[in-house]
Amino acid sequence: MRLTQLCITAFISGLVLVTPLQAAEYVIDTKGAHASINFRIPHLGYSWLIGRFNTFSGLFSYDEENPSAAKVIINIDTNSIDSNHAERDKHLRGNDFLEVKRYPKAAFVSTSFEELDNGKAILKGDLSLLGFTKPITIDVEHTGHGRDPWGGYRRGFKGTTKLRLKDYGIMFELGAASQEVELELIVEGIRQ
Repeated sequence: MRLTQLCITAFISGLVLVTPLQAAEYVIDTKGAHASINFRIPHLGYSWLIGRFNTFSGLFSYDEENPSAAKVIINIDTNSIDSNHAERDKHLRGNDFLEVKRYPKAAFVSTSFEELDNGKAILKGDLSLLGFTKPITIDVEHTGHGRDPWGGYRRGFKGTTKLRLKDYGIMFELGAASQEVELELIVEGIRQ
């Protein structure tokens, strides 16, 4: 919890120091369950194992006039992994995979954001997981933005990426078809 608070404080401080005044800051709406971090990985090459992380938090800034200044930070409670199967989740939390007792948190901190055509973008950053910090690239789609029925303003994105399990020290053999996990991030932020 303290790590999460420190990361959020550092992020907000960084926004104040480096973000232009017109940039808007958003808190990812996890309380209203309008955001999710989902994963899928092939199961033996025959089907897909699908799951999500139920507990996470995050912030982002975005300025339509200067999108390259966008910043993102996300903290994930790895113990909240949920594949809709209690025994499998127990295994995923254990030493073969997430080692949640030793590494209870994962974090993503952006390093760059590049707008492309047709509402697409590329988000780059560092993912810290299982004691490893590696650069990753997330393909982003702008979902939409505007006023909500409660007088607030929201902005949404969808992001997808793939992670090689071995890059994060996960050596458990799942078969040749299951070397990478696909992540999907559904992000809806409330402007502050």
